[in-house]
This record gives sequence, C-alpha cells and structure tokens, in this order.
Amino acid sequence: MPAYNSIFNADPNVPRLIGNFPLLPLRTKTRGPAYTLPFPDPPLPANESPDAESESYDVLDEALALFRANTFFRNFEIQGNADRLLIYGILFVSECLTKIKPNADVRTATKDVTNLALDTNFAVPGDPAFPLNQMYEPPRDRQDAEQLRQYMAQVRQELASRLLARVYADGDDKPSKWWLSFTKRKFMGKAL
Repeated sequence: MPAYNSIFNADPNVPRLIGNFPLLPLRTKTRGPAYTLPFPDPPLPANESPDAESESYDVLDEALALFRANTFFRNFEIQGNADRLLIYGILFVSECLTKIKPNADVRTATKDVTNLALDTNFAVPGDPAFPLNQMYEPPRDRQDAEQLRQYMAQVRQELASRLLARVYADGDDKPSKWWLSFTKRKFMGKAL
C-alpha cells in the first residue's frame, strides 16, 4: 500500500515554485509571503480543519490529517510539487512532537514548540544541513532563498499552532497520548 499523496498535486492553478518547493496558499494570520486563504464561515474550533472541498482547506490541514497514517511509511513516491511541502510539513510535525513531553502542560508545550517554530536558524533546500537535498532543488539565487526561508518560517509557525490546538484539544492540561505515541516514528527514516 503506498503512502498518501497531496490532493494539491492535481490543482490546476500552478503555484509559484522556488527550486521545486511550492509556495502554496495558506489559511493563516502569520505574516509571510504566502497568499492567504479565507477563514471558514462559520468559524471552526482551532483543533478542527475545514472539509477538503472547502476553499479554506490548505496543505497544512492535509499534513496534520495525513501525519499519523504517513509516518508508518519508509518510502514515499513524490507525484507532484505539493508532495514536497507535505513531506516537509510531516517532518516538522514530527519534530514538534518530540518537544512535547508526556507530562507537559499547555504553557510549557506552547513555549517549547513556539520557540522551535520561531527559530530562524533552520536549513532550507540547498543548504548542506538540509536532510532532503536529494529530493529538493536549491533556490536559484539569494533572493529566492530568502523568500523560501520566509515562507518556510510561516509554514512552521502556522503548523505549530494548529498542532498544539490538536494535541491539547481535550481541554485538560495533558497532551493527547494519541498524538504523542508517534514521537518515536520517523517518516521515511528522516528528521529535520
């Protein structure tokens, strides 16, 4: 059985690419270069995603929805550029989950995960420290590299906030064991 690929691969609107990393639209309030999608009306709770057919559904909703299923796969066939963003999102979610301790309250986990998301010292495609350079093309020039870094920072911040809303969705001060059970799993055997 193959891993789940992104539904955004079939999108007729070709996204802007830096290298082969797509700059897909996001539903976010975080500042950055991404085109902003509208929020659902009526508003949804922070721990829920809109339907996949909704115009508010984005690749970050998809990364969170497919995270638990795809972490079991060591191989992933890239069928389009949106899959590259999906892979990065899944690997970042995995890294965030390692920062959440099983007995951490909401404030501590939020602080740890937000610090990880806000850290600007992360590798982008083309950097020697980027673990997936064989699947990603480097940016053409320094300006493209800076825009890609800004977009990836925006993705990281939005993904971290949505993940925290899901991990602490029960309302109690303990993280969901169903999310934390995936902290040891490595999607494709890789980590950021």
